[in-house]
Parts: sequence; structure tokens; C-alpha cells
Amino acid sequence: MTTTARAELRVDASRERLWHALTDPETISRYLFGSRVETDWREGSPILYRGEWDGRPYEDKGTILEIVPGDRLVTSYYSPLSGKPDEPASYQTVSYLLAEEGDGTLVTITQDGCADDAEAERLSGNWAAVLESLKRVVEEG
Repeated sequence: MTTTARAELRVDASRERLWHALTDPETISRYLFGSRVETDWREGSPILYRGEWDGRPYEDKGTILEIVPGDRLVTSYYSPLSGKPDEPASYQTVSYLLAEEGDGTLVTITQDGCADDAEAERLSGNWAAVLESLKRVVEEG
């Protein structure tokens, strides 16, 4: 059985502004731990995340599974830092969902395929930190 990590946060910005933040490599690096993202933002295309985590360089990867501008972005995701082999069973699915909430936007991130509740809790905490950083970047300009 697998569990899902989840984090959500309301941001005082339009869905369009948040969509830009989710798909603009320069903006992404400002809230996603300095990650440099490479993709063409098309369904079926590869997506790469490069950076440094705890002093170690990484290159995580996946595929864009679904992309609906202003609404949702769904990707597969694999990190060699997980210690798991690079095979289909080791990939997780990460979803970024945007929904209007009053005059702002509710951003929800989920990551499925967690090995257990402890991993889901750890990843939920990481995503909560990413969302707080995203909120700062988007709201402060």
C-alpha cells in the first residue's frame, strides 16, 4: 500500500500569476530550493530538476503527464537520492492543482507513491515549505 503526501496553501494572487510561477524556470528556482528546471512544458515531454541538496548535487527527472494551463500540472518524478533503482516502480506522481478561493488561489501539491506514512509526512512537510516560499515569491513580486 502506498500513501500520498499533501500540502495546500492559499496565495493572494490570481491563478494566472501562480501558473506563471509554476512554469517559469527563473521563478521556480526562487522557491524550489534553487532547482534549475528544464522542459518544454508539453504533455509527454521530459522534465529535469538540477541543483544541490544537503551539499550533494542532484538531477531528478520525470515526464509531464498532464498540463492544463491555469489549472493543473501533473508529472512523474524520480530522484536518484531516494536510493531506489531508476525503474517505473520507483517513480512517483506529483500534482500541482490551482483553484480559485475568494480573491486568491488555493494551491495544492500531492505526491503519491510514498513507501509509508513517515515518508508521506516528511514529504508533506517539504511541500508545505515549498508552498510558503512560493507564497512569498508570488505575493512579494
